[in-house]
Amino acid sequence: MAATSSSSSAGESTQANSKWLDAHYDPVANLYAFSSCVTLADLHGDGEYKLVVGDLGTSWHDMKLKVYRGTDLLSENALPDMPASVAAFLMEQHEPRTPAVAVASGPFVYVYKNLRPYFKFTLPPMEINPLEKDVWEQAKEDKIDPLSLKEMLEMIREKAEIPLSVRSLRFLALEPPEMGAFVNQYKMQPIKRQTVITCMATLKKNMADEDAISCLVIGMESNEILVLDPEAFTILARMTVPSVPTFLDVMGQFDVEYRMTVACRNGCVYIFRRDSKRPKYSIELSSQPVGLVRVQKNIVAACSDQTLQGYTQKGKKLWTVSLPATPMTMSLMEQKSRGFQAVLVALANMEVHMYQDKSLVTVIRTQDVVTSICYGCYGREDNTLVMTTKGGGLIIKILKRTAVFDRGDASTGVPTAQSIKLNVPKKTKLYVDQTLRERECSVAMYQVFQMELNRIRLQATRTYAQALESSLTPITETLQEPLKMNAVVQGIGPTFKLTLHLQTTSATRPAINLLISFLYDEGLYYMARPFFKAPMLVPGLNYPLETFVECLSDKGISDVIKVFVLREGESAPLLMAHINMPVSEGLAAA
Repeated sequence: MAATSSSSSAGESTQANSKWLDAHYDPVANLYAFSSCVTLADLHGDGEYKLVVGDLGTSWHDMKLKVYRGTDLLSENALPDMPASVAAFLMEQHEPRTPAVAVASGPFVYVYKNLRPYFKFTLPPMEINPLEKDVWEQAKEDKIDPLSLKEMLEMIREKAEIPLSVRSLRFLALEPPEMGAFVNQYKMQPIKRQTVITCMATLKKNMADEDAISCLVIGMESNEILVLDPEAFTILARMTVPSVPTFLDVMGQFDVEYRMTVACRNGCVYIFRRDSKRPKYSIELSSQPVGLVRVQKNIVAACSDQTLQGYTQKGKKLWTVSLPATPMTMSLMEQKSRGFQAVLVALANMEVHMYQDKSLVTVIRTQDVVTSICYGCYGREDNTLVMTTKGGGLIIKILKRTAVFDRGDASTGVPTAQSIKLNVPKKTKLYVDQTLRERECSVAMYQVFQMELNRIRLQATRTYAQALESSLTPITETLQEPLKMNAVVQGIGPTFKLTLHLQTTSATRPAINLLISFLYDEGLYYMARPFFKAPMLVPGLNYPLETFVECLSDKGISDVIKVFVLREGESAPLLMAHINMPVSEGLAAA
């Protein structure tokens, strides 16, 4: 990816400058999108990831699906309606494994394969109010005039449980001179009540692999969530939400177990589990959610009251962080090579804050207000941050391979917990009496305490010295031959499998010329190899050394087998372990 010049006046902070590379900045890219409409996908299966953007256009015009390769526009497809979400998912297991792109727009899901239109899924129609249908049938047969039609529809709207269709709602908003033309234009057409898509996500079907088949999860304006089959596009599951879903986060597999986190317009977050038609847990936020991500087993939500809130997956509140400005959007940052996860929050003050739990890790300053964030693999770079701005700009940053994030990198001042006043209980009579006694007998109490403390230290030192002398510790005390050993016994008898895990703790020097010897009661046990030479121990590797022990007694007794690790030419063992053998549950062979 070619690096281009960017505005130096709006550079990042000192911490961010040492961790991010400014790969590309185009202030006139004409990209207007939210985080739900931006994704990264390997569309051609060649290992080069593309940027897929559902462009909102301007004033209901120029809505397109744009695909970028590097800094160049690869292709674009016109969209008939404003996109609500864009997702890349694998539909089938045929080679090559190229994902399809799903664009949620209005009541439809447009599926593109190889950057060409492939399939269009339409949401199932909703139930129509029977009274509304009868009224329009009368209008179709010219039995009622437009004014009577308006009165009847208003009565139905006030009392009916099923809402009116869009046609009726538009008719009720007209002035009397316009009603006649509206009725004549639409009375012959059948009434339809169609919902629209508000959010969309993907859910693995039956495997957790990155290239596994995924289902589409769709949130609708009708307070419902659908799970679609990726091949036949049939409805696999349907769930009802108390309010209109706005953000979705799904983890797990549909055929095994999954959790679905849904943020709604009523300011609540609902959590579904597999085979649950209703929410399992509920979280009431302090204000309307601006974004929702899941970090491992915790849920993090950005709210419009300038707070970032963390919850457990069962709805228990963990922490709240005050933000310096209103959050615009948020996304998850996952550095898979180091197992690092954080939350990226774009603010209205032209900053992007990175949080790990409630700790502020770093701050990225941008040239404009960021409206969408996407982090992942772009091109052939594994850690790329792609952002679009309010003015239609495109910002691409690459994380340096030497960058290491620590908690509190950008935090300033004292922690908030330090300013919280402690709730100290009142002094009781028992506390006062105890205080007086300690004042009077302070010298004697201190002498007794010191004597007991020294006695404990002496006993611990004697025990440790005895263990070192008998080499009973699992780690050697000599720096010349640092070794570590543990033993595992398997089986129910009369034959047991004894495995010694031997490892050198040296960082550079291997261990050689080591011998393994066993000491045991020969009348009770038999070992085919009571003495053998250990292989060379390479640093960083664990060597399992196996041998078999046969119990010769059928009386249900057991004994201890001693293991010695020795060096050739030396009589004192480097390591020694006592293995308590289990009682044999079988009979010895005759």
